[in-house]
Amino acid sequence: MSKKILKTTFATMATCLVLATSHSAFAADGKALYTAKGCAACHGADAKTPIMPVYPKIAGQNKEYIEQQLKDIKSGDRSNGQSAAMKGIMASVADDEIPALAEYLSGL
Repeated sequence: MSKKILKTTFATMATCLVLATSHSAFAADGKALYTAKGCAACHGADAKTPIMPVYPKIAGQNKEYIEQQLKDIKSGDRSNGQSAAMKGIMASVADDEIPALAEYLSGL
């Protein structure tokens, strides 16, 4: 294999590795985030069939509302209802992933 092909292959692999581990690249796909962060476990795969009646149906909610609720739960500004359970989940959600989740959910 020539040095040029080897360099190109290495550069491509390095770029893929950076993108695969980057929050920003992952944040662009709200659907993937919804699945990866475990949201479906409580809110349902469609985000409107929660496993318990006290869990909210979040599909189709206003984007800004969802985003603010997620930020408030993560920061501790919201501590009512089921937010104690959500606080632990939100610890795994990066700040730059919240808008993508909100966008995805609002579009359902």
